[in-house]
Amino acid sequence: MTSQTTHAASAGAQAPKPVVEAKDVHKAFGDLHVLKGINLEVEPGTVTVILGPSGSGKSTFLRLINQLETLTGGEIDVNGEMIGYKRLPDGTLQRLNEKEIAQQRSELGMVFQKFNLFPHMTVLENVMEAPVHVKHMPKAEARELAIAELKRVGLGDRMDYYPGQLSGGQQQRVAIARALAMKPEIMLFDEPTSALDPELVGEVLNVMRSLADEGMTMIVVTHEIGFAREVADQIVFMDGGVVVEQGGPEIIDHPREARFRDFLQHVL
Repeated sequence: MTSQTTHAASAGAQAPKPVVEAKDVHKAFGDLHVLKGINLEVEPGTVTVILGPSGSGKSTFLRLINQLETLTGGEIDVNGEMIGYKRLPDGTLQRLNEKEIAQQRSELGMVFQKFNLFPHMTVLENVMEAPVHVKHMPKAEARELAIAELKRVGLGDRMDYYPGQLSGGQQQRVAIARALAMKPEIMLFDEPTSALDPELVGEVLNVMRSLADEGMTMIVVTHEIGFAREVADQIVFMDGGVVVEQGGPEIIDHPREARFRDFLQHVL
């Protein structure tokens, strides 16, 4: 049974409410209009893969969800709650304070192209850091959690290593464990394999496949078309700051839009 079939079966007959909903999302950096009205829904327990050429706005969209960038226009809801703002009784919007934004962000785990590990800390200490200092978890509890997450990504035997002693693929798996240690409801992946040597890509994708099989809600920006075809419930193709085509994984083999077809010819 494919992962998308499994996800659909577990979702039940009635479609669940989207866990992420983007409504007419715009983002501009000065005169550069990067996102031009993105509408997208992500259901819980599903994998959404965003494809597109460099500069199409894919990473910017993820950064908006995680509030690493601020919306220019539109709205993004996570679990039915508008991110970044609260609506006052008179209907106006008020920007959340940093503590409120941090609380919203805690529901999301994000894995970047670069691993961003602390080089002076062991692998175990890297994974323990956020639970201890952000969630104020007792160190003994955080240690148990970190060990479990490192075993989950296949690095139970590397806990006392330093990042510099690991391969790129191993470092990225530590970064995934670090994100999982915060117990996020949604995982965001921003081209997690693009900085890796080709022979190391598979070990990271295998961890992501396992997360998908476990029912983790994931939004993945990637150029790994095989992974998208195998794991995604929803494919979104972006170009020029807009969604050009979206649908199930079958659209990879049967694209409707000429721009998507041209893109696939260059990456397959």
